[in-house]
Amino acid sequence: MMAVNFARSGWRKRSGWQSFKHSVRHLTNGERPLPASSQVVVCGGGAIGCSVAYHLAKVGFREIVLLEKGSLGCGTTWHAAGLVPQVKGSHAEIRMRKYGVKLYSEISQETGLDTSTLFFCMLCLTMNDLFLGWKGVGSLLIASNEGRLTSLKRTQCLGRLHGVAAEIVSPTECSKLCPLIRVEDLVGGLWVPSDGSVIPTDVVQSLAKGAKMKGAKIFEKVSVEKIEVRNGRVHGVKTNRGDISCEVFVNCAGQWSREVGMLSSPPVAVPLHSAEHFYI
Repeated sequence: MMAVNFARSGWRKRSGWQSFKHSVRHLTNGERPLPASSQVVVCGGGAIGCSVAYHLAKVGFREIVLLEKGSLGCGTTWHAAGLVPQVKGSHAEIRMRKYGVKLYSEISQETGLDTSTLFFCMLCLTMNDLFLGWKGVGSLLIASNEGRLTSLKRTQCLGRLHGVAAEIVSPTECSKLCPLIRVEDLVGGLWVPSDGSVIPTDVVQSLAKGAKMKGAKIFEKVSVEKIEVRNGRVHGVKTNRGDISCEVFVNCAGQWSREVGMLSSPPVAVPLHSAEHFYI
């Protein structure tokens, strides 16, 4: 499978880089002491952990502590591609992906932080020329054989079932949509105009700010060392900066989730194994 995301036109140029930096400066609770107790403790300050904290706060949880052993977004989040396709996976996943598009396009109105700082040409642009905001640039899936095209047609039907507009296009239309690709060996493609892209670290910053605005506390440089369990229920966590009693513990440690699961007694087996699949 190959997906091509690109901006077609209308990129919004926004100045005020200094105000952007100021808005993300105080998202964490710094070196303040950890609270002795919290209703929920979230382990991991990546996109998933910050999203969990944000949405729990949004539905009414008022005691939420997020712990990150490094810096927000420093784990597997920082090198993610940031593509946001909607028609992929199960029906539940498609509904979640559709919600993600809505969330990323609207959360800046709540937090003042956009979710996509597009990469820029260093030869042409300065720091004040950054493009900010969710980019609904569309995605193009291409097929080089009839079997692949049949698969894309099924994907198109699945998208329509969930209200996601998708169009089967010819190789010539693929070339018009994305002039950078060579189409001589293609038999067609699938164009999904409502797909888009974000910068994952910006998503983290925006979700973290939204969570903190709703009362969540976020701490960096805090490592979970042990998960306390009593009578089969989580009772609290031990960290390198003290203990926190809690009712709920959420493991959002990304590729380290298996190791975090082993910190409880009895251990929780998280079926996860990291495998290198590209070079940085």
